[in-house]
Amino acid sequence: MTDFSDLQARITAALDRIGTGLEAIDKAGDTSKTEAADADELARLTEALEEERTANAQLEERVRAVREKQDQAVETLASEVERLRRLLEKEEAAVARLGQVNAELRANNAAMREAIGNGVAEPHLVNKAMMAELEGLRAARGADRAELDAVLGELGALVAEAEAGVRASSKEESADAGR
Repeated sequence: MTDFSDLQARITAALDRIGTGLEAIDKAGDTSKTEAADADELARLTEALEEERTANAQLEERVRAVREKQDQAVETLASEVERLRRLLEKEEAAVARLGQVNAELRANNAAMREAIGNGVAEPHLVNKAMMAELEGLRAARGADRAELDAVLGELGALVAEAEAGVRASSKEESADAGR
């Protein structure tokens, strides 16, 4: 029976060793599964990081484009303000000249009325009145011209803006068609 006990002890020891080996294999399998899971997670995270970097680069490009567009719009508005300021100065000068000519015309007309009231028709007053009237007409024409220039300038700006909008929309359409 000692043989039997020895065999039983040996079998038990062998089974213990097998159990220990299986546990080690399970642990190694779990480790390799964990390493595989970690590798998969690392690959997924790396891919997500690359996607975020791409999205970030696209956003930075959009921000740069918006800044350029904004800077261009500011420059355009500044030049438009300067152009309108110059037109306003021209109009103000024309209106001031018109006011001055009208004051001269009123003074000459008053002098002519006084001369006619006294029964004296003085040719130099008539000439002076005619010259003042002509000057008044020229000043009125200059004021009208300044106003027309302002209107034409505004129309030109609107046409240029509309053309730019048409060009931009056609570029967007061609870019969308290319996608």
